[in-house]
Amino acid sequence: MAAALWTHRVRRTLSVAGTVTRSSHTALRSQYDALVIGGGEICRLLETRGLKTAVLERRHVLGGAAVSEEIFPGFRFSRCSYLLSLLRPHICADLELKKHGLKVYMRDPHAFTPMLEEGVRGAPPRSLTLGSDLTKNQKEISKFSQKDAKAFPNYLAHLEKLAGAIHLLLDAPPVDIPGVTTGSLRKRLAAAKTLMPIVRCGLKLGKNIPDLYEIITAPIMKILNQWFESEPLKATLATDAVIGAMTSPNNPGSGYVLLHHVMGELEKEIGAWGYVEGGMGAVSQAIASAAQSYGVDIFTEKDVGQVLVGSDCAAKGVVLKDGTEIHSKVVLSNATPYVTFKNLMPQGALSPEFIKAVDQIDYTSPVTKINVAVDKLPNFVASPTPDDKPGPHHQCSIHLNCESVEVLETAYKEAINGRPSVRPMMEMTIPSVLDPTLAPPGCHVVSLFTQFTPYYIEGREWTDQDREAYADTAFDLIEKYAPGFKKSVVGRDILVPADLERIFGLTGGNIFHGSMSLDQLYLARPLPFLSDYRSPIKGLYLCGSGCHPGGGVMGSPGWNAALTVMADLKRR
Repeated sequence: MAAALWTHRVRRTLSVAGTVTRSSHTALRSQYDALVIGGGEICRLLETRGLKTAVLERRHVLGGAAVSEEIFPGFRFSRCSYLLSLLRPHICADLELKKHGLKVYMRDPHAFTPMLEEGVRGAPPRSLTLGSDLTKNQKEISKFSQKDAKAFPNYLAHLEKLAGAIHLLLDAPPVDIPGVTTGSLRKRLAAAKTLMPIVRCGLKLGKNIPDLYEIITAPIMKILNQWFESEPLKATLATDAVIGAMTSPNNPGSGYVLLHHVMGELEKEIGAWGYVEGGMGAVSQAIASAAQSYGVDIFTEKDVGQVLVGSDCAAKGVVLKDGTEIHSKVVLSNATPYVTFKNLMPQGALSPEFIKAVDQIDYTSPVTKINVAVDKLPNFVASPTPDDKPGPHHQCSIHLNCESVEVLETAYKEAINGRPSVRPMMEMTIPSVLDPTLAPPGCHVVSLFTQFTPYYIEGREWTDQDREAYADTAFDLIEKYAPGFKKSVVGRDILVPADLERIFGLTGGNIFHGSMSLDQLYLARPLPFLSDYRSPIKGLYLCGSGCHPGGGVMGSPGWNAALTVMADLKRR
């Protein structure tokens, strides 16, 4: 039994040790070629093109949402982002991240859904475990439906074909519509090159173009019901269609969210997700190390107060909240579009019409993240393991309250009516099962990615009492799946949507820097006239997940933005 319980309130007074990278031997200059607000892989590309670049990080810990923090003594958490997959392979290779310390633990199997039910004739309750072995997957699915087991390989092949075509759009900016439709013939022909990725995507899809159109516009349940009949399988697959999104599996557009999550890649394995040794902050550390090796200056605890805008309506640098001015040729913002244009711009620099459009971007989030330190591994009734030893299922994403799609739908409806779900969808991960650096011997770190929770509870802000009550509800439910869990808890860190916004700068608590709805994708991300990474302020660019291709795709927004910057500077 845990000797003490560190609560959310205690955490506020705890000295938090994070993953910090500083240019400790480098003084902050008053002049740079490029300034990057919030960091990212973009800085290396700028520096190698001859631009002296500096990264300015607001917090004491580098990495935005990809950070590792020791919240409780001896326990190191991926406090916000918690799994790796959508880091683009060519960027990982270009930055030589493995050389700079990145180590990834692959997970196989990767999904475990235990049932809350009575076992038959003394057997444990059923569970569904899915991994890379297709034969084993079919055996698992056959517990619930022989028909579904037979259909599953074809379903995977179908998704992989669609995702493979979409890949071609991730690593290139959206089509330059103004360039293609206006200007001289020479300029139009040059802009026509931006059509090539979408042309190649269409050619790769071929006769499957209608299938892609259906999956990105339909409710995911329309798709899943065409393929399967068993509720546990459909609910498990549907989690990828709503994870991080305030939407229901029965809402149009949820199909794209699923496709977005299955088109990841890790160690050349399509759709794979893994743990990073040392937590997600190690990704940020590796990127920082690579950038510093090329001469990039990186500073933490440099909170940008405002972008400096000259009389010519061009960005001239930034001013920190402590009053320090830093000048530059260009400024790139990894903050959300809302933070960039509403919080960091001088009064009157942007038109009222533009600000009105920015106000319409949807940042609704259903997520409450709970980081838990335990002194004992959870032992699931549906798949018990002796002597506190981990089983294969402990390395998975463990889907709780996913026995049926109806459970997910009910949780969603409660949140849109302003109430935290009484039976929330939970994705539990225990990275310390594979990575021993995260917790003391015999102990573990547990990540609970839960939804659905509203930003406001029936119109009012969350209180500490509300946070604790919601965590108690979640823990009571986990106790049903893994008796003894509550007694094993050493401490918990509860982050509701408002906390994710306050701590990590995620507007609305939205992990994608803006909802991944159809009206906020590709040519319309973040706005229909703002999809090329440029802004109305000359020399100010967006380079974060609020741009195409969207949240979770580490590398592509910054990479595409850097190429845009270089093209613009070449024309000056």
